[in-house]
Amino acid sequence: MDDVENRGEKSNRSSATSGYTYDDRESNWVSWLIPVFVVANIVMFVLEMYFNNCPKNIKNRGSSYGNGNCVAKFLGRFSFQPLRENPLFGPSSSTLEKLGALNWDKVVHQHQQWRLISCIWLHAGVIHLLANMLSLVFIGIRLEQQFGFVRIGIIYLLSGFGGSVLSSLFIRNRISVGASGALFGLLGAMLSELITNWSIYSNKIAALLTLVLIVVINLAVGILPHVDNFAHIGGFFTGILLGFILLPRPQFGWIERHNLPAGVRVKSKYKGYQYVLWLISLILLIAGFTVGLVMLFRGVNGYERCHWCRYASCVPTSKWKCDET
Repeated sequence: MDDVENRGEKSNRSSATSGYTYDDRESNWVSWLIPVFVVANIVMFVLEMYFNNCPKNIKNRGSSYGNGNCVAKFLGRFSFQPLRENPLFGPSSSTLEKLGALNWDKVVHQHQQWRLISCIWLHAGVIHLLANMLSLVFIGIRLEQQFGFVRIGIIYLLSGFGGSVLSSLFIRNRISVGASGALFGLLGAMLSELITNWSIYSNKIAALLTLVLIVVINLAVGILPHVDNFAHIGGFFTGILLGFILLPRPQFGWIERHNLPAGVRVKSKYKGYQYVLWLISLILLIAGFTVGLVMLFRGVNGYERCHWCRYASCVPTSKWKCDET
């Protein structure tokens, strides 16, 4: 029996290419959900700009920016807010708030819990949108091709939701938008997928170090002011747990198991440590969402429970201050 299992593992190793890739010859799903997500985000941004209507917006406010200071005026109502107001080439914060940006007061006191999901489909500007969509294509398509649209869709949406919950626990005085929490969830899922399927990959250490470096760099960027790193962190840890739950691979060979001699049985589809990781992750995920939501709707301020956590989202320096407004 051990020989059968070992042959499957050796075959899996031999089919792994260098780095963080794995070709099992059966993961032939066509990626369509990730492109749909990309299109949906682009459509939502176009709608943001349509409803923003910069010239009318500024005129109605009687803003000191002046009507002529809309960026790309030739776009008419699709022109961008003045760069002093939004340097990312996008709409006003009031427009984002109207369309579903994450806002603690509206979620907790005005019972607009839908904002925990709607905010991940909005973006603050063209630069914000392009950065997130390029990352989504680069990360998401490969994962969907290997694991299918159901599992990757669940990871994307739940990670975005988890990021929103953690963000709401700490950030009260400003709005938050973007798919970054969901994207960090996919990164977290990639990390846990590598760990739980450790025995079937080649160049394991190089792949692990590369992925950890990418995550660390992205989280480090989150300590800059005006970046919602709590959404990143919440999405990342949600994605890690979901990766252990949804992305384990059978360890006895995906191809050879179909050609085993009659009467030969494999003791288990998965390794023992995969079952342990699955159970622990499921418990932590349920407990995390339960505790987080209870604290959120009770109005608990995360900073009161964790004073040093403010440095996880912004570290003040001589160059900038961490302003919550």
